[in-house]
Amino acid sequence: MKNKWASLVIVCLATLLLSLDLTVLHLALPMLVGDLGASATQLLWIGDVYGFAVAGLLITMGNLGDRIGRKRLLLIGAAAFSAASVVTAYAPSPELLIAARVLLGVAGAMIMPSTLSILRNVFTDPGERTAAIGIWSGMNAAGFAMGPVVGGLLLDRFWWGSVFLINLPIMALVLVGGILVLPESRNPDAGRIDLPSVALSFTGVVAVIYAIKEAAHDGLGRGDVQVAGVLGVACLAYFLWRQTRLADPLIDVRLFRRRAFSASIGTNLLAIFTMMAMSLIFAWYFQLVLGWSPLQAGLAGLPGGLSGAVGGFVAAKLIHFLGRNGVVALGLTMNAGSFLWYSTLGLEVDYLVLLIPMIIGGMGIGFAFTVNNDNVLATVPKERAGAAAAVSETSFELGGSLGIAILGTVLNSTYSAGLRLPADVPGEAARESIAGAMHVAASLPPEQGARLIHAARVAFVEGVHVTGLSAAAMLVVVAVLAFVGLRGVPKVIPEEVPARARS
Repeated sequence: MKNKWASLVIVCLATLLLSLDLTVLHLALPMLVGDLGASATQLLWIGDVYGFAVAGLLITMGNLGDRIGRKRLLLIGAAAFSAASVVTAYAPSPELLIAARVLLGVAGAMIMPSTLSILRNVFTDPGERTAAIGIWSGMNAAGFAMGPVVGGLLLDRFWWGSVFLINLPIMALVLVGGILVLPESRNPDAGRIDLPSVALSFTGVVAVIYAIKEAAHDGLGRGDVQVAGVLGVACLAYFLWRQTRLADPLIDVRLFRRRAFSASIGTNLLAIFTMMAMSLIFAWYFQLVLGWSPLQAGLAGLPGGLSGAVGGFVAAKLIHFLGRNGVVALGLTMNAGSFLWYSTLGLEVDYLVLLIPMIIGGMGIGFAFTVNNDNVLATVPKERAGAAAAVSETSFELGGSLGIAILGTVLNSTYSAGLRLPADVPGEAARESIAGAMHVAASLPPEQGARLIHAARVAFVEGVHVTGLSAAAMLVVVAVLAFVGLRGVPKVIPEEVPARARS
């Protein structure tokens, strides 16, 4: 197909923007405390509700793309994403900002599975497919890294809402280029979408996420947390059971019997769990502990994401030497080492000391994500690529959102428990977050404010240490599981035969 490399450019541009949108707001979160009066809980919701909405709808949208056409769904999503970006940029309160981020998530869910499933249908040669997915993964990592830089450039000159208006020109390019270049593809044998399964999957994912998030913040004692947890687990269990009884399920649960599929899904979920949380933590560390500007903070994190892009390009070559399980395990181990390094940070740091683990960890994540995404797509017929891509990206979004919620709560809990307020300094609000402490300090006399800021920074760094060690331990365990779980997966996975063509 002569336009396959042009198609790669278009889907990578869309992917770049969606991953950028995951992190572009991180640097603006401290501003929302002062501008909108957002609480610590609202800040967490503003940061991760976009991912929650995406995660709840990816399975539905992936199947919808298989039925109505992946190109069509991507273009609809791009137009909706542009409109939602304008609404988000001008949200006047934390509650409306959270609602607008939900709209962005709905539009993002239309785009995400379409990008990968288009690649699966365009690149049918196994070697080219792995290379294309490596480039796609690299753009994911690059957007993840560019978010803070773009945010920093805008926040140095404009208000926080400007970080969303940058979406408009990029999505315009995706729309025009998609209309001209992208081929249409769909599953010709797809049946009707089972609406009860849609409701079950969305309700189950959202309810479980809510329960985990609130339990991590306030404990399991609240009635709404208990009800949400039971409801979510029940919905997901019934959803999975229902899929085994349908002629056209949203998820073919038999895929999870394949080690390449299930091990890759689980590895991606846990790896992005740590990656997203640490990205948010570093945005705060650079600004509120080291005192850097948003732009400086964004530039400081850029090498990590760019090295992730390099890792995505290199991963396809490494498979031939280390095998798929070896590349994934190596990447996760590299990332664990970087988190161990971060657990030694203090109130002052030489940037070069940060640069080494940042590059090592970023490249490692690029290794893992490229191979895992290729494993998932290669194990299904291209007619079901949208559904498979949705499962893969659900693990990505769910893991990222849970990482911010849970590891972010670990950080906040450690900070709150470790904060030693000076005797003459008021303000329990300072215990909610380091941004809250800075806001309180600004209203105090200079000497009192300085003592509060120092105490908050010490407590926050202690939280970074605990969070970094927790993330490193998790990644070591996941690396071992990936090495064992992906053992025996061939270095070159052949093209999957459609189900109707099998004997």
